[in-house]
Amino acid sequence: MSITEQIRSLEELASVDAELKILEDQLSQERSTLDALKGSLQKLEDKLKADRAHVAALDKTRSDFVAEVRQMGQQIEHSREKMNRSRNEREANAAQRELEELRKLVRDREEEIGKLTTEAETARLQIEATEGEAGKISEELGSREGDIHSRLGDAEQQKTKRLLDRELASKKLPPVLYRRYEMIRGKRGTGIAQTSDGTCKACNMALPPQLFHRLRREPLLDQCPSCNRIIYFVSPVAAAQPVKEG
Repeated sequence: MSITEQIRSLEELASVDAELKILEDQLSQERSTLDALKGSLQKLEDKLKADRAHVAALDKTRSDFVAEVRQMGQQIEHSREKMNRSRNEREANAAQRELEELRKLVRDREEEIGKLTTEAETARLQIEATEGEAGKISEELGSREGDIHSRLGDAEQQKTKRLLDRELASKKLPPVLYRRYEMIRGKRGTGIAQTSDGTCKACNMALPPQLFHRLRREPLLDQCPSCNRIIYFVSPVAAAQPVKEG
């Protein structure tokens, strides 16, 4: 295989790799969009689950306190009866102290019931807001998921086709040159570079004059001393678009 044919095969391979990178970026972006929507919805659903459990616990505690208040109300009535049946001042004072302690417990419980009621109402409002937010995301996910999966399917098909094209293009190159191309591409993102004016069009660094003259004099593959990409000469008129660093 002549150097000119090797250059053409490298350009073909680099073109396929550039298209594959675009497809990979597209696939990554589409998957990220889908994952972000699903992730946001899952976080909201987890929050709703925790908030609902919290409200249930508040309601249970409040219910228990209400039952205690009812029970203490019965005890207060019992203490009043004891005070009315007191036979002396000592018994009356004891019944009065018992009555005051029960009333204080009732007041404390009623205050706690009020706090629990307020906290539960605030939590319910937060749940409503979260449910609204989750509904919007769920609706967006439902409207976009089909389109995203369709685009993912199309991109995957294109990727499969281009991978076959890549396999064919790579087989046209000598194994040593292909391995070198792959090693450079793995480190730099792109494996080849052009020059038409003494500057590497991938890294924009000036080439040593002697190297540039050799590249210009005859078809030749070398490596850019700055970025190590496989470099070759193209005339200014026929110069391809610069191979930018990936």
